[in-house]
Amino acid sequence: MKKQTKINSGIYLVIDPSMEENQLLESLEKAVSAKPCALQIWDNFQSHDQVPTLIAKIKMICSRSGIPILINNHPEWAELFGLDGVHFDELTDELLSSIPQLKQHGKIIGITVNNDLELIKKAIFADVDYLSFCSMFPSSTANSCDLVEFETVIKTRKYTSIPIFLAGGISTESIAKLQSLDFDGIAVVSGVMSAADPGNAISQYQQLLSDQKKGNRA
Repeated sequence: MKKQTKINSGIYLVIDPSMEENQLLESLEKAVSAKPCALQIWDNFQSHDQVPTLIAKIKMICSRSGIPILINNHPEWAELFGLDGVHFDELTDELLSSIPQLKQHGKIIGITVNNDLELIKKAIFADVDYLSFCSMFPSSTANSCDLVEFETVIKTRKYTSIPIFLAGGISTESIAKLQSLDFDGIAVVSGVMSAADPGNAISQYQQLLSDQKKGNRA
């Protein structure tokens, strides 16, 4: 069994490969300098032909950082391109049956969850490595998600100690509203990649998370 890469707490960066390529790679270079805890490549490529070369360029940018790279919804690409894991948008029977093999190959497995506690328990029982709750607030990149009830996150933390990430509409202004929750990090897309300085944007989120954790311990 291959040794598995771990996912740490912090800022989980999601990138959209449909962005203009030079802008995407330039923004990613700056973002990686601030050391997000993980990078997910959203499966929103402009064309299938673009996939191998763009993933290779993304891997090159991240190669010195040690940041785990996950692909969205495509376990076959995780294997083919040597990525660290797969993030699934939903838990299906097919996914459940594929998890043991992916884990055997050392892949990180994450899944998006919402308010269905039975589904959340099923994911935990299936030994996923982290949960990502979407959407905490209204969001242009998570418009298909219902809003997550804070009570769902609170109950989930009682069931498991695996990392919990919060996603959807989280800005530097709205992050303060999450203070009542016990979570490990936040997933961001437009809040970083559309910023003039993505590295500085991540640093701001990291500082706010750190301040919030200190406040919760006080």
